[in-house]
Amino acid sequence: MEFLVIFIEGLASFLSPCVLPMLPMYVSYFAGQDKDLKKTILNSLGFVLGFTIVFVLLGIFASTLGKLITANSRYINILFGLIIILFGMNYMGILNIKILNQSKGIKKNTDKLSFFSAILFGMIFSVCWTPCVGVFLSSALMMSATSQNILKGGVMLLLYSIGLGIPFILTSIFLEKLKSTFNHIKKHYNIINKIAGVILIFSGIILIF
Repeated sequence: MEFLVIFIEGLASFLSPCVLPMLPMYVSYFAGQDKDLKKTILNSLGFVLGFTIVFVLLGIFASTLGKLITANSRYINILFGLIIILFGMNYMGILNIKILNQSKGIKKNTDKLSFFSAILFGMIFSVCWTPCVGVFLSSALMMSATSQNILKGGVMLLLYSIGLGIPFILTSIFLEKLKSTFNHIKKHYNIINKIAGVILIFSGIILIF
């Protein structure tokens, strides 16, 4: 049952307010300038593989240090909560965190993106957006930590990554059919960011308290 829960948490992470609004940008990056479907799917697979590697390693690490993480879960939740609140304030325009806003320039040199550079991009994604998906990721890591089994911990975060990765791959496959949806998102991007910011701040407060 816990494996199913972690898989669902991965799917839910895709719907988080700082991943979903950026989806058109990410998929456009996968596609490159030539908009080749095979290249788009290959790059999206590389991207998913990249963040899967990092998350699985986190799962192994969490299960190895299970007792320590469980004992300090309160402090970890507070840290994640504060970071998520900062993300929310950045999305609302209250703060200007340059590292987060650099993702807006993601479309540069898209023609040079390859499978291996997509893997690297996925690894960077996992590090930069860990606080953003922290509500679900921290839950998955806590379940992994309590198992105190390296293999089980790795499998748990693998399932989490698959849940998060499937929507990315499906979106890259149906890119053309989703263009109108993407255009609609772009037109209301500022409003979406503001709403996303409020949701993030609320999520951070819940995680802390």
